[in-house]
Amino acid sequence: MRWQGQQLGVADAAALPGLEYLNGLVRSVTTPEFAGITFHEVMAKSALNRVPGSSAMPFDWTINPYRGCSHACSYCLHPDTRVLMADGTSRRIADVRIGDVVVGTKRHGSYRRYVRTTVSHHWFTRKRAYRITLGDGTELVSSGDHRFLTERGWKHVMPADRPDQRPFLTTNNKLMGFGTGAKRADDADLAQYRRGYLCGMIRGDGMMLRRRYRRTGRTTDYEAFRFRLALADIEALDRSRAYLAAEGVATTTRAFAAATSTRREITAIHTSRRDDYLAITDLIEWPRLPHPEWSRGFLAGIFDAEGSCSGGVWRVANADRRMLDTTCAALASYGFRFIEEAPRFNGVANVRLLGGLPERQRFFSLVQPAISRKTSIEGEAVKSAADLRVVSIEDLGEIIDMVDITTETGDFIANGVVSHNCFARGTHEYLELDAGKDFDSQIVVKINAVEVLRRELAKPTWLRDPVQLGTNTDPYQRAEGRYRLMPGIVDALTASGTPFSILTKGTLLRRDLPLLAEAAASVPVTLAMSIAVFDDALQAALEPGTPSAAARLDTVRAAVDAGFAVTVFLMPILPHLTDSIAAIDEALGRIRDAGATRVVYGALHLRPGAKEWFLQWLARERPELVSSYRGLYPGVSATAPKAYRTWLARRVRPLLRAYRLEGGAEDDAHPRAARYAGLAGSAGAPGIPLSHEAADRARLAATVMTTSRGRRAAAPPPAQLPLF
Repeated sequence: MRWQGQQLGVADAAALPGLEYLNGLVRSVTTPEFAGITFHEVMAKSALNRVPGSSAMPFDWTINPYRGCSHACSYCLHPDTRVLMADGTSRRIADVRIGDVVVGTKRHGSYRRYVRTTVSHHWFTRKRAYRITLGDGTELVSSGDHRFLTERGWKHVMPADRPDQRPFLTTNNKLMGFGTGAKRADDADLAQYRRGYLCGMIRGDGMMLRRRYRRTGRTTDYEAFRFRLALADIEALDRSRAYLAAEGVATTTRAFAAATSTRREITAIHTSRRDDYLAITDLIEWPRLPHPEWSRGFLAGIFDAEGSCSGGVWRVANADRRMLDTTCAALASYGFRFIEEAPRFNGVANVRLLGGLPERQRFFSLVQPAISRKTSIEGEAVKSAADLRVVSIEDLGEIIDMVDITTETGDFIANGVVSHNCFARGTHEYLELDAGKDFDSQIVVKINAVEVLRRELAKPTWLRDPVQLGTNTDPYQRAEGRYRLMPGIVDALTASGTPFSILTKGTLLRRDLPLLAEAAASVPVTLAMSIAVFDDALQAALEPGTPSAAARLDTVRAAVDAGFAVTVFLMPILPHLTDSIAAIDEALGRIRDAGATRVVYGALHLRPGAKEWFLQWLARERPELVSSYRGLYPGVSATAPKAYRTWLARRVRPLLRAYRLEGGAEDDAHPRAARYAGLAGSAGAPGIPLSHEAADRARLAATVMTTSRGRRAAAPPPAQLPLF
């Protein structure tokens, strides 16, 4: 167990399950301001970590006061939220279990479609509750961090409570899905529903026979009573049997017809008892004034018996006028729009529901038919024909129990709308924590990092080699706002005369700028900001919970104003997503305007753990790119191929020179090339003498020219691009 190498001390009973007796765990802490996150406070043996001699990293020492990252968000919903299951039924999210198959979505070409997806995680938490009400009456109760799919992409329920911004819902945003409509009053009369269902089912598909037979040689006739219901769909048969039993009618089950190449096996329930027959006759009698629950049950029964839903069209077919009229009246009583088509030559007419998927799903949710195959929406396009405008978002003013799940597609259908779930990446495996959500929700904090660091820096053997912060996890993640370890670390490094560098994507760096400026008067201090994605929607999808590009650029400006020459890490550059000339040009222009002096770029690395997470995200959001990424990063390969990196250099370097932000690529760095340069996080960082041989060989294949508006723009890309 690698935890012993990280900690010493005594654990307490509140520890992460499985870690209660490990040396070093002081306590496990949860707090409302970081709902969904557990901080595991440990007593570290050391604060300085030596980089292995075989590593290609251009520095020898790092400090990582945290393991895991509280930048990431948690998402959760009220336990009563209905999740659409793959069989067409719905279930409370609190009752969903790992391994259940639900409905998610997946992009196919230009369209997002409903697909089956398996639940891989399920957990409870406590969060502040918000109620979102939609135009059709659909209500959702969730945390402020939860995200729903809108016509303009994924949006959180509430804005960030930190300086960085994130997309969030506002009134008149329109969610994607079909909704549930207004919540139905809880006045269900199960007896009326049962009677309605049996009427629709038995009159639609059952056999009721009452006949007198003359007995040979006797003066009295024999009266036979026969009831039979034969169905291929066992779900409807089981429901009918159970409903009859609840009314005191016992039936016998037997095989009715064997399966053939064109027909499924048919099973029947039947009875020949006079009293049972008469009871069934009474149960399916037409009511003079149908109860609303009787009408709801009748719709479920007639749909199971005579309904279909193929090609996106809901129909009920029958030749009996009373059945058709009752179906139309029941639909009208619940506000459904429909038409009755003209009868065919055999007298059978269709009642067809209007309104598309939202009305079909409202019907299924309302009446709850038994046969799941008729209710599947797998393969249908995700649209928003229902009135799913956000009408209001109400802070309920309380923290309540909530639930979330993780699915293979990264989403699911909650109360009829597309809902994001929590997905995670496996970077905690070194500590033998879960490779899923633990990176985001289980944060290891070295609470004694400052005092341990002071002791290590005071040793005569310490040679004041440069120290890098931010190489593994972000020192200015949100957790730093709670634990405030960095001021002590900065002070200890400064007092010992140790040069240091900080790489972060956190805007909390601004808090310590006065302290860092004071330190820079005594020792070399280098600051670098990591900004990978400048498209807000893409950034929110890839890095949920992190500060936006605009917020990070504001931090760069503040650091420049404090006297620092700030490097920006344009890393990773994502093939097909952020590697276009237009995207790179926009990014470099914004970086230059923020006052940065240097940019370091690099292609995406996909290490084990992160690779699985990213490919899962890609399959959900951009499935058309999956095959290309598997070609670029085959098997266990973590690094983009040399051909792609050479092509990327031809594209980026002319723009870097045009914007006077020449830094380099990680390929140009040499291990230990600048031991005292104060590097930030990766090869190719500030201070490394970078080679331009690759750019010279490319002979500026992508030249830079000035447009009529004065902006710098890149020339068209080379005709042949490797691996694309």
